[in-house]
Amino acid sequence: SVCRSNKSPWVCLTCSSVHCGRYVNGHAKKHYEDAQVPLTNHKKSEKQDKAQHTVCMDCSSYSTYCYRCDDFVVNDTKLGLVQKVREHLQNLENSAFTADRHRKRKLLENSTLNSKLLKVNGSTTAICATGLRNLGNTCFMNAILQSLSNIEQFCCYFKELPAVELRNGKTAGRRTYHTRSQGDNNVSLVEEFRKTLCALWQGSQTAFSPESLFYVVWKIMPNFRGYQQQDAHEFMRYLLDHLHLELQGGFNGVSRSAILQENSTLSASNKCCINGASTVVTAIFGGILQNEVNCLICGTESRKFDPFLDLSLDIPSQFRSKRSKNQENGPVCSLRDCLRSFTDLEELDETELYMCHKCKKKQKSTKKFWIQKLPKVLCLHLKRFHWTAYLRNKVDTYVEFPLRGLDMKCYLLEPENSGPESCLYDLAAVVVHHGSGVGSGHYTAYATHEGRWFHFNDSTVTLTDEETVVKAKAYILFYVERQAKAGSDKL
Repeated sequence: SVCRSNKSPWVCLTCSSVHCGRYVNGHAKKHYEDAQVPLTNHKKSEKQDKAQHTVCMDCSSYSTYCYRCDDFVVNDTKLGLVQKVREHLQNLENSAFTADRHRKRKLLENSTLNSKLLKVNGSTTAICATGLRNLGNTCFMNAILQSLSNIEQFCCYFKELPAVELRNGKTAGRRTYHTRSQGDNNVSLVEEFRKTLCALWQGSQTAFSPESLFYVVWKIMPNFRGYQQQDAHEFMRYLLDHLHLELQGGFNGVSRSAILQENSTLSASNKCCINGASTVVTAIFGGILQNEVNCLICGTESRKFDPFLDLSLDIPSQFRSKRSKNQENGPVCSLRDCLRSFTDLEELDETELYMCHKCKKKQKSTKKFWIQKLPKVLCLHLKRFHWTAYLRNKVDTYVEFPLRGLDMKCYLLEPENSGPESCLYDLAAVVVHHGSGVGSGHYTAYATHEGRWFHFNDSTVTLTDEETVVKAKAYILFYVERQAKAGSDKL
């Protein structure tokens, strides 16, 4: 109603006026601030309480926000008035745009569809990839979801799960909104994750909105509430951990305790479980590290096995000043350099002295990692963000990585026990951070599907080529174990 912007519209639930969000021109917030006039007497105070203009609703995602609390509202009134407003806005949207969408569909039948056509082996096929709407700086989530959706074993497991009906009776068939009045039992991360994966690769011409999944994320992962930029790697770890925990809750009526008891018989070499029983998360991403620490005074060796879902690799300091692949001052940093830095023998500094049980005090020591068991999907996180005195800076160094044939045998504890093909990995997806800071910038993802590479940039999905992918400054790399294929270049 002020700047006529159609981006990020918020409706005031006190007076029904519509303003733009804080990431546009901030008129919705100004509307609230203008209502906060100084009060001179008690009568005015009573009137002011009735017209604070503190609560508004996003006209696109229907989330509710309170400016006084400076937080999102997850509960409803006793009469369910917030839900009624949502349904009313949705009905208005449906009725107002049905004719317009029909007209646009006619116009775009040729142009949009043709832009999504590709000639493969002489025949024309449509690009079936579906984008994900950005709900307000949610590119970090979209990039991870698109990457996981292209890891076939992992994605297929969730897509084949039976649907969980969270509602019944009068609410059946309506759009899902999780509120406190519905209770925590109605929240299922696995179910919303399953729905999102099913919506992708369906050939839809419009982007899918993962708002229901995002609301569940808000509810069970408080760190990710709000619309500020988040770390994609941190989100991925939280997502996998919570999926893992929820999947342990029961399988076809079998209790969690029974699963734990059954898995307690597994040997240490086969068990790469994190926080209890094995699930599809640990079965796909789970590996085991051996951590060796040697006391430099008495020579005592300590060994510890640690399960992992991903490996966080430092970019060696000698490469951190390099900005691009074509820079001539010195060799290009490769993924092998990062892996070698992670696994090489390292002397611990004074702040990390090892408590030697033989010397019975903290001593200087060395540390070395071996990979005791490789996962089916190897997730490698490049540590691009590091703390200086007060700031978290980004390491913008280009790191060369292979599309095929990443050979992990030389990092194994017992390489002689692995087959010739069992240590080779092919790239499935790459998450890229664009920008300078962890709290800013933008995330996109590259992923391969049925032999073709796609670039996922929120709602936009485009075909790309291998040359473009290998030039990307990777942040997270997903490598899938090769299934007994012969002949390929090694790293």
